[in-house]
Amino acid sequence: MLGQTAYKTIEANHDMLEKIALDMWANPEGPYREFKACEWISEALKKAGFDVEIGAGGVPTAIKATYGSGHPVIGFLGELDALPGLSQELCTEKKPIEGQTYGQGCGHNLLGVAHLGAVIGLKEEMIEKNLPGTIVYYGCPAEEQLTGKSFMARGGAFDCLDLAIHFHPGKTNTVSLGTSNALNSAKFHFKGRTAHAGGDPHNGRSALDAVELMNVGANYLREHVTSDVRIHYIITEGGTAPNIVPDKASNFYFIRAQSREVVEDTYERLCKIAQGAAMMTETELEIEYLGGCYNTLPNKVLGKVVYDCLKEVPVEPWTEEELKFADALNKTMPEVYAKNVAASGAPEGTILFEGVEEPKAVNSFGSTDVGDVQHICPAIMFNTATYNIGAPGHCWQITASAGSSIGIKGMLLASRVMALFGLKVLTDPKIYEKAKAEFDKAMAGKKYKCPITPELLVP
Repeated sequence: MLGQTAYKTIEANHDMLEKIALDMWANPEGPYREFKACEWISEALKKAGFDVEIGAGGVPTAIKATYGSGHPVIGFLGELDALPGLSQELCTEKKPIEGQTYGQGCGHNLLGVAHLGAVIGLKEEMIEKNLPGTIVYYGCPAEEQLTGKSFMARGGAFDCLDLAIHFHPGKTNTVSLGTSNALNSAKFHFKGRTAHAGGDPHNGRSALDAVELMNVGANYLREHVTSDVRIHYIITEGGTAPNIVPDKASNFYFIRAQSREVVEDTYERLCKIAQGAAMMTETELEIEYLGGCYNTLPNKVLGKVVYDCLKEVPVEPWTEEELKFADALNKTMPEVYAKNVAASGAPEGTILFEGVEEPKAVNSFGSTDVGDVQHICPAIMFNTATYNIGAPGHCWQITASAGSSIGIKGMLLASRVMALFGLKVLTDPKIYEKAKAEFDKAMAGKKYKCPITPELLVP
């Protein structure tokens, strides 16, 4: 029976996997600075007999660890970074940890380690059953910046793959068949001429005026884009005092849409608006393009395999202590809790999700750089329940759960699911053949074009 050796190996490494996950929770690191996480996971992979490359694709904290030979080549897409402003103690009230600026509010400590457990377990069963094929663990930095995998893709890190799988912590156990948006991000810097705003205004050229005019133009643009487009911005610099005409001002924009082509078209139009604002105010404009990512492209063939795995793998039940902890978290946001229970289809009163949610093609207007990999090879995403069902995305409740036994339990479930997925792919060539046919049809002859342009440096 497939998976038994993999499950035993994952359980045998329970303490090691839990320690790394909790160490990452206690030491959250920002984008492109995931040095400790990179070190801890790399060392575990080396001890497990993987060929480990640090700096994959030219990104210093990116990991690419390989075992086996031949095809199919299966990628396991782990992530390492934390979120700013989501520091949180392990308790059921909002309580940031003093002096800590980042926190695991997206559960990437569980995400990175779940894939680690999967490949370690899968490797042992590959040896036992003498299975051909190659498995590749990826430790991906800066997913929250939406450029980590894009930089890695530019450096060719994913070119070897036949297919890939990605787990993300969630509130339910489910397969992701909906799409997330493609994205571009850029900063628009205006340079004017300073002057006394009261006594000498005619000699000034306000960079802040340019920023504000650009924002007005962007808001008028919203009427003339497709309904899936999202344009959002902040002013990052706007002057120092009201009586000084600002000679420097800047905007920071995200542009999202459900296809890469629409993002690029909207971005070009936004750049024209910025140029117009500079002309109107007689200021100079510098556009700092920061990169972007693709929309996701879920593969239904692989989704069916993951769904079957979710139903087949052994599941450890929630304890009374875990249910009590999650219930207290749910009660901090009762309206969100009620909406999330209804949306999941779980029975009324559910505290922590149990069972397997039917796959649904529900589109998200957020973004993830997993979409870049999904435009290079067939790939699928899924979730397991690692936090209370009433938690909204990117919140302190997720940080708390990611440091608890709830998060660890969901993480190890994901490890078992991915190990079984890998075994099914390695023992049934038809899975890859069908997944590749679906991928080729969806791409319709298009090739992946990396949104990270050649001049961009890793931050």
